[in-house]
Amino acid sequence: MSIVKRFSIICLAVTLAGCETFGGWFDDEEVDTTAPVELQKITEKVRIKSRWSTSVGNGQGDGFYHINPLLADGVLYAASADGVVKAVNADNGKERWEVELEKPLSGGISKYGDALYLGGADGLVLKLDANDGSQIWEVPVSGEVLAAPQSNGALVVVQTYDGHLLGLSDVDGASRWNYTSDVPVLTLRGTSTPIIIDDMAVAGFADGRVVAIDLAGGNIRWEVRVAIPEGRSEIEQIVDIDGTMARQGDDLYVASYHGRLAAIDVRSGRRTWQRNVNSFSGVSVGFGNVYVSDEDGTVSAYLRNGQGLRWQNIELGYRELSRPTPVSSYVAMVDFEGYLHLMSQVDGVIVGRTRTDSDGARADLIASGNRLYVFGNSGDLIAYDLESRE
Repeated sequence: MSIVKRFSIICLAVTLAGCETFGGWFDDEEVDTTAPVELQKITEKVRIKSRWSTSVGNGQGDGFYHINPLLADGVLYAASADGVVKAVNADNGKERWEVELEKPLSGGISKYGDALYLGGADGLVLKLDANDGSQIWEVPVSGEVLAAPQSNGALVVVQTYDGHLLGLSDVDGASRWNYTSDVPVLTLRGTSTPIIIDDMAVAGFADGRVVAIDLAGGNIRWEVRVAIPEGRSEIEQIVDIDGTMARQGDDLYVASYHGRLAAIDVRSGRRTWQRNVNSFSGVSVGFGNVYVSDEDGTVSAYLRNGQGLRWQNIELGYRELSRPTPVSSYVAMVDFEGYLHLMSQVDGVIVGRTRTDSDGARADLIASGNRLYVFGNSGDLIAYDLESRE
């Protein structure tokens, strides 16, 4: 089944898969309706120019990680699954420093002040000095940390793969509180990245809920169910919230697998609107739209105010798209073959394309003005500039 290959559902999924899942493997007359579509020729209206590139360890490694890079104060930080952390000048790609931590990484990177925060595959949380990459502290937690820990300078919020949301002291990593969510029998390999909003932390969980936790004591402020498990099999009932959530003002936008795209008021926890989607890569906001790519390759732009759909593009069916990222007048995403696609934010027409990392790019893209940064699965960190041909 393609979902097993793409998203690394735990091995139990294989034993639960029915005969219809594999029927197309043995019957030449059956057509695999989930096969990636072939790319069609486009009229390129945007020139995508590579400005610089550098290599960061083994990139995402073999663990189906989403180790996201970070752009802050003109410096681009990136980390690899084999423990390499690198800081480069975002303008020209020149290295500022590089360290080899000699421990596997699975989540990163975030920054607060002069500190970087990363998650380890062996169940570690690490704090590094952003100026030279030296380690300040590390603490063990209950499971893999598959998203970047977040700090407000006093508390570090960490989400683990086994359903815990932890509050740790920023000073030394000491535990302050621990919120636990039930983990379904089957789950996608990943977690969403927590967001610190004033005096609370907001996180999405594998059971389809978004929960706001009080930073001071770890108590629940509010919770919203974005998706309800449905279907006959445990695979059909997977409702993980794994992708990046997007916030603009008091609105939080969240997408779940086998569930919905929802807009939530972060002050009250009230769900203001929702649409049916099936997404694992997360959402982004731009041009008055909320962008999301469905598991079937449909890219949709919903009006932020909940008034409906602005446009949809169905030309990239089942190409395992990354999170759509607004950049200049476009929205960008990378597919499983490493093709970078640009769509117009106005109408969704594909206006540019280039090949990046042939292994694809699961990490979120980073946009700054007319520049786009892509961190490929194999470890290539590339800066592209976008220039209109018109």
